[in-house]
Amino acid sequence: MSSPLLFSTIEVTKQAFYRTALSYAIVNLKPIVPGHVLVIPSRPVPRLTDLTTPELTSLIASVQNVGRVVERAYGGDSLTVACQDGKAAGQSIPHVHFHIMPRKYHGDYFSQRMDDIYPALERSEADLPRDFQNLKVSSNTVQHHPFKVDADEDRLPRTLEDMEQEATWLRGFFTGEYRDTDAV
Repeated sequence: MSSPLLFSTIEVTKQAFYRTALSYAIVNLKPIVPGHVLVIPSRPVPRLTDLTTPELTSLIASVQNVGRVVERAYGGDSLTVACQDGKAAGQSIPHVHFHIMPRKYHGDYFSQRMDDIYPALERSEADLPRDFQNLKVSSNTVQHHPFKVDADEDRLPRTLEDMEQEATWLRGFFTGEYRDTDAV
């Protein structure tokens, strides 16, 4: 069995759908758009400059592989890929990570003003520590919320069960070159 995955100090193994020896990808607790996922190095470090060259290489290759699959799986026309590298850049969890968000020309909440996704990402990132803490507290009770995305201010964090279902579905897209033999 694979070792548990930590996003900083938060255990996220059940949300994972892609894993290599040096990086992994998880579904998002509060996605801004359908398919909004995170790609994370296995070693918890706060900044890109803290990664070794092999770790950085694996992370960027994982961003490319996960992005390719997520764009196709969610019917995207392209991707927004973002990294808030440090607290002053808006990073709220002290573990470097990339956001991958499938985008569409039509039907995307941000399709009329594409760059509005960046302030929405910053707001979402600011709430992440509190939302993960609340997930730990509520995961023992059954709570089902409608899946709200598209930067709805009133969208609630998803349940662990909802995230596990999406992770299981996405895991099915990764075979061969996209997935390590000891992948999730």
